[in-house]
Order: sequence, then C-alpha cells, then structure tokens
Amino acid sequence: MAGSSRTSFSKRQKERARQEKQAEKAQRKAQRKQEGTTPSEAPAELTITLDEDGQPLGFDFHDFQ
Repeated sequence: MAGSSRTSFSKRQKERARQEKQAEKAQRKAQRKQEGTTPSEAPAELTITLDEDGQPLGFDFHDFQ
C-alpha cells in the first residue's frame, strides 16, 4: 500500500502545477485584454527601382524590414 500513496501525491502535485500554469495563463490573457491592441507600425515606404528599360524590378526580402 505504501506505493499507492506515493502515486496519489505525485498526481496531486501534477494537478496543482497544471492549475497554477492555467491560472498564470489566464492572468496574462486578462492583462493583454486590458492593455488592448496596440496599432502596429505602419509599413515603411518601399522604393521602386527601375532597370535600364524603365521597367520596375521585383522586390526581394531586403526591401522589407
């Protein structure tokens, strides 16, 4: 019987840890909700470069920051 009390204790510890994690998560969610959404930064102006024929070149990942 000594082994069964050990498993019950472990289960209680795991359940308590799960409940604490859930409470922390709910608290963070409430805090984010209270702060509200912040408007994201407006995208920077993209500079269109033209080739020698006057045709626009495509963008690559360096153009976006």
